[in-house]
Amino acid sequence: MNKTIRRASVFCLLMVLALLVRATWVQGYEAKALADDEHNRRKTIAQYAQPLGDIIVAGSPVTGSKGTTGGDLRYKRTYTQGELYAAVTGYSSQAYGATQLEGVYGDVLDGTDDRLKNPKDLLTGEQATPGNVLTTIDPGVQKAAYEALGDDKGAAVAMDPKTGRTLGMVSTPSYDPSKISGTADGDAWKALLDDEDKPLVNRALRQPLAPGSTFKLVVAAAALENGLYGSVDERTDSPDPYTLPNTSTVLRNENASAPCANATLRTALQYSCNNVFAKAAVDLGQDKVKKMADAFGFDTEKLDVPVRAAPSVYPTGMDEAQTALSGIGQFEVTATPLQMAMVTSALANGGELAAPHMVSRVTDGDGTTLEESGDDDRERVVEESTAKQLRSAMVTVVEEGTGANARIPGAEVGGKTGTAQNGVDNSNTPYAWFTSYAKDRESGEEVAVAVIVEDSGSARSEVSGNGLAAPIAQKMMKAALER
Repeated sequence: MNKTIRRASVFCLLMVLALLVRATWVQGYEAKALADDEHNRRKTIAQYAQPLGDIIVAGSPVTGSKGTTGGDLRYKRTYTQGELYAAVTGYSSQAYGATQLEGVYGDVLDGTDDRLKNPKDLLTGEQATPGNVLTTIDPGVQKAAYEALGDDKGAAVAMDPKTGRTLGMVSTPSYDPSKISGTADGDAWKALLDDEDKPLVNRALRQPLAPGSTFKLVVAAAALENGLYGSVDERTDSPDPYTLPNTSTVLRNENASAPCANATLRTALQYSCNNVFAKAAVDLGQDKVKKMADAFGFDTEKLDVPVRAAPSVYPTGMDEAQTALSGIGQFEVTATPLQMAMVTSALANGGELAAPHMVSRVTDGDGTTLEESGDDDRERVVEESTAKQLRSAMVTVVEEGTGANARIPGAEVGGKTGTAQNGVDNSNTPYAWFTSYAKDRESGEEVAVAVIVEDSGSARSEVSGNGLAAPIAQKMMKAALER
């Protein structure tokens, strides 16, 4: 063999070896990444090759599947009462992907999760029978929240304080996921994207806004935990009117005739006295307020329920005037309804915060449990004595103060209203908040709730937590206690 042929042969051999190495690398190391790539059509075909597993509420599926005609996607997702449960299920779309529980548990619901496969399936790569997702949602609470919110733009969350189970989660305006589950739903999809009210956004989890006076519960807890005041009935050092530190800006109270000068924390919560909580935040300092807020769940980057919630924020680097405004839930403080429900839930549960979750079990197609959410995951946020005192003050808010619309016969109800400024110089319609808990005096059933009404179409002068949000919370709590 001459030299030229020998060199060409070696070169060809090296090329073959390189191809073999590359093929082995792709098949062995990159196979899963390629299979999972969102642009891989085979993944979508496999996902919709058989009826999907279901998302279950109180033993009944709120999802389904139906066969398609034409194309290579054999089935598509359907929804029962889609608008009612959209904030829980999210959507599973052949064209636009999946969100919420549909997205989190996509591999279980389409049968591609390895936990669903027997040894033969693992060897052959065959798709297994899909599994199901069992939620903690109570249909009565969910319906009460959805109907009470009605045409309002807002959101509501209800939790069981003892277990952290999410009993209801609603975001309005809602949408019907069935209308975007196929491949020919472009007009419906565009309409949702163009809607200025953003129905695809889950306001309960993903849209933190200024919590207004509901945040005063956090400041009150910090004041008691840090010994600023010995009890909710001790007189505070709170001048009225109160001038923001190092400014000439006077912070006024909504009710000019309310007895807010040096008011106790109980009276300050009852009348929602801005001067008391602004001054308390300054006296405590932003670090202590932040520590308390973070204990309740603020500034948590990975709050998964199991859908990830946007972080609620207590800011840092403030001057004293900004710290004062943060004490009344303004400046750059933001919170989701889930977060404010967590605050009230911890107080209702003796100071312990049970981890919020809306899935109880994930099963295979035969009902065998693949994973289970524990109801015993909790952390102490405040001392039991602090929680007891704040519950007592919250009851005063409902029985004698600004939360009268939350009363339920036969139940202990405590709450806190909030009206949060919106826009530069409060130029937009304020947000109406209400967060509360209720306990049935006979059965012992408990529930914690948070509601925000971003816009109800009401005149600005008619916007209040008690007027707009408390009636919604009352209906949700009543439904929960009647479970």
